[in-house]
Amino acid sequence: MYNKILCLLLLTQVCLAQQIKSKDSMTVASTNWKTQDIGYRILWKSYHFNQKELFEGNQMINVLETPLKNRKIKFRFVAADEKKADTTAIRLRLPTSKLALQSQAIAAVNAGFFDTKNGGAVDFLKIDGKVTDSTRVVNVPRLPTHAISAVTIHKNKVKIIKGEHRSGWEKELKEDNVLLTGPLLLLDNQRQTLEKNAFNDNRHPRTCACITNDKKLLLVTVDGRSRESYGMSLPELTTLAKALNCKDAINFDGGGSTTMYIQNQPENGVVNYPSDNKIFDHAGERSVCNIFVLLKK
Repeated sequence: MYNKILCLLLLTQVCLAQQIKSKDSMTVASTNWKTQDIGYRILWKSYHFNQKELFEGNQMINVLETPLKNRKIKFRFVAADEKKADTTAIRLRLPTSKLALQSQAIAAVNAGFFDTKNGGAVDFLKIDGKVTDSTRVVNVPRLPTHAISAVTIHKNKVKIIKGEHRSGWEKELKEDNVLLTGPLLLLDNQRQTLEKNAFNDNRHPRTCACITNDKKLLLVTVDGRSRESYGMSLPELTTLAKALNCKDAINFDGGGSTTMYIQNQPENGVVNYPSDNKIFDHAGERSVCNIFVLLKK
C-alpha cells in the first residue's frame, strides 16, 4: 500500500511539473516581444516577464536572432589579447562591450568559461585555425560538462555539437573555429540529461546559443540575481530554448559574465542588466576572456 501511495505521489509531481512546463512554454510562444531591426538581417527581441508569467518569477530576457545563412554578417569568436609578464603569457580580461567595440561588432554576447585568477579560457578555444587556449582539466576519468560539447564555426556555418568525456576529443575537430562550453541543453529537439548540482539547479543569470528548427541562430541572455529578474536554472533555460523553437541549444558562461552588446545603443551598447555590481542597471559588466560576435562582412 505504501509503495502505491509513493508511486501516486511521484506521478502527481511529474504531471504537475509537465503542466507547469507546458504553461511556461505557451507563455513564451505567445509573448508579444519588443522587437527592433538593428540591420544586417538581425532582430533584437526583449521582454520583461512579471512574477505571474514565467517560471513564477520576474525574468528579463534579450534575444538576438539572425538567419544561419546571412551573407551580410560574419560569425566569429573574439578573445582578449595576450600580454607578456617576463616570459609568461597572460591573457587579459575585458568587458564584453569593450571587446565587441574593439572588434567593430554589430552585436555580441559573452561566450566561454574562463580562469578568473589567471585569465584565459578554461576550455579549448580555436579561432581561425589557431588554438588560443587549451582545456585546463586533463587526465581525469570524465571531463566536466562545460568541456564535452562545443560551438563551431566553419566557412561561416555555426553548429552546436555533442562531444565526449575523454580528454583530447576537441583537438580532433577539423573546424577552424571551436569553443568548448556547456552543458548541452538540446540536441535534435531532445532535452539532454543535466546533472543534479547547484550550478544547474539554482537560478543564475544565463547566456546561451541556439539553432532553431527554421534555421536561425539565437543568442539569448537571461538576467538574474535581482528582484527585477530572478535568473533561471538550466532546466528552465532548456524550456525557454525549446519554447523559442530551438532544436539545438548550449549554455555559455553566465552569472556576472552574462552580457549582450548591440552597436550604437546607449550605455556603451549594453542592453541587458549585468549583475556584477548587484544593481539592476547596465553598468554591472564583468570582464571576460572571449565573446561571440556578429560582424559586418
